[in-house]
Amino acid sequence: MTSEGSITIIGGGLAGCEAAWQAAARGCRVTLYEMKPQRFSPAHTSPLLAELVCSNSLRASAIESAVGLLKQEMRLLDSLVMRAADATAVPAGRALAVDRERFARFITETMERHPQITIRRREVEELPSPEQGPTIIATGPLTSEALSRAIAAVTGEERLSFYDAIAPIVIADSLDHDVVYRKSRYDDGPGDYLNCPMDREQYRHFIDELGRAEYVPLRPFEEPKYFEGCLPIEVLCARGEDTLRFGPMKPVGLADPRTGREPYAVVQLRQENREGTTCNMVGFQTKLTYREQQRIFHLIPGMERAEFARLGSIHRNTFICAPLLLQPTLQLKARPDLLFAGQLSGVEGYVESAAMGLVAGINAARLAAGATLPPPPPETALGALIGHLTSGDPKHFQPSNVNFGLFPAWESKTPKRLRGRLRAETALTALQRWRQDLAGNE
Repeated sequence: MTSEGSITIIGGGLAGCEAAWQAAARGCRVTLYEMKPQRFSPAHTSPLLAELVCSNSLRASAIESAVGLLKQEMRLLDSLVMRAADATAVPAGRALAVDRERFARFITETMERHPQITIRRREVEELPSPEQGPTIIATGPLTSEALSRAIAAVTGEERLSFYDAIAPIVIADSLDHDVVYRKSRYDDGPGDYLNCPMDREQYRHFIDELGRAEYVPLRPFEEPKYFEGCLPIEVLCARGEDTLRFGPMKPVGLADPRTGREPYAVVQLRQENREGTTCNMVGFQTKLTYREQQRIFHLIPGMERAEFARLGSIHRNTFICAPLLLQPTLQLKARPDLLFAGQLSGVEGYVESAAMGLVAGINAARLAAGATLPPPPPETALGALIGHLTSGDPKHFQPSNVNFGLFPAWESKTPKRLRGRLRAETALTALQRWRQDLAGNE
């Protein structure tokens, strides 16, 4: 597939596209393999690269948050995903959300125009040989069965799976705007989120119906291993009467401007596209049957006549046991010509997946050039994620979003409210030094 100075990338999601962009920017010839539209996974429907299949949010924008800091680090390294996100952003309060169609088209068209990148639309079922040069595997949480078997053979480990649930998308003009009100948590002014308020009686009725609803069963040989940061609402509901009210239905900071009071519970909807014609049900990932979704979500005040552009669903998520298998460069210990990126490497989330694609693309280019591969500093968000992948306990390893708990311990007596800003300043200074070191050796 490749020749000297060339990189092979398998998978055209966020991680694969970001890896291709980074490697091509460093003079490599990149061949990217994407099986769509020849074959679609259970969660994908668009032939475009970098398709977002769950939420359209890339989460918090502020650099005082770990994910906001990660996005800023990626911008400093000229991330294609961040270019696309900033160019196709839609209102989302303190978060960065995108118009998913424009976002995917931006990346697809940029990749297709790049003179160093060749896109081949076919499924890859076997791994390239070491003689063919560096290969980045970025096939994501829905890696095909054939390629999963090839990966399992070379890693010597059973692949691990849990199940991600996708939140529904609602057509905005089907909402009852006499009930629904616009507000972002704690912000003054109208805000960017639509809020469906519930009183205590409405909430109790909702969770009672949710508790007795039908959901899509797993097949007999499948074991559910849910990611704690993306639990289906029915799983949260089963943990206790108030679990949802302290989770995705938390009303704190969302006083109804018509009454001045906080509701007992709130369902939030976030703008899904630039035109504002569709909205995502925030935190409402679910494995309910389609019939039950229609019935139960119509119990939500303001959504009695809601029309759904997409209902929720469930899909498999495959990842490797990174602490056993990966070097800090994201190279496979057993075969250093293979690098893993994206969710398959053991991170969770759009931004984190793209970030590991960014690091893998840089490292693959340096590997092809015979250069050393210094990992990002541990005090950066990029370095913290790699630390999670390579230093975690293999017996209890699970994918993770970026968070400050992954960073080195903070020794300063700085007040907690100021630590995010100081962590960000420390990280960005360290990243700039790392970036300069990279440039000096390229």
